[in-house]
Amino acid sequence: MIIIIRKAILEDLKDIMGIIKQTIVEMRSYNNSQWDENYPQEKDFINDIQKEHLFVIEREGKIAGFTCINKVEPVEYNELNWTLNEVAMVVHRMSVSPAYRRNGIGTELMKFTDELALKNNLRYLKTDTYSKNPNMNALFIRCGYKLVGEMSYLGKEKPFCCYEKVLK
Repeated sequence: MIIIIRKAILEDLKDIMGIIKQTIVEMRSYNNSQWDENYPQEKDFINDIQKEHLFVIEREGKIAGFTCINKVEPVEYNELNWTLNEVAMVVHRMSVSPAYRRNGIGTELMKFTDELALKNNLRYLKTDTYSKNPNMNALFIRCGYKLVGEMSYLGKEKPFCCYEKVLK
């Protein structure tokens, strides 16, 4: 099984937006409104690609998932009691194609995030997800993240769970 993680390119957009559409349908099936027609949009991913912050994971030549990794923290993070006061790598806009779920793709992307942080001399990671997103909340905990608290975000009805991880 050949798995490659690489920087996304504009030619990947069609596959990425296809995964987004499938993910939104799935999220709606369990009453999760984290993603919708307003967010995330193609322009968000074009911006991520131009800044070289978007990464795709390929399995046998097909895009199985993606994540945006950078040092950009939502201003809402300022309200929380983070363990460290230092620059962190932040995980945004992550999804795995439903066709590739339950195959460790999400875990591979999270491991890649750890490695990318260390390559950039950072030991601190932060992320968040909607409280009504059980899959992502479980993935973060499984990958060693600790819950820091909750924040109101994107005008959503329920709070977002915020997580951190300190690398050794």
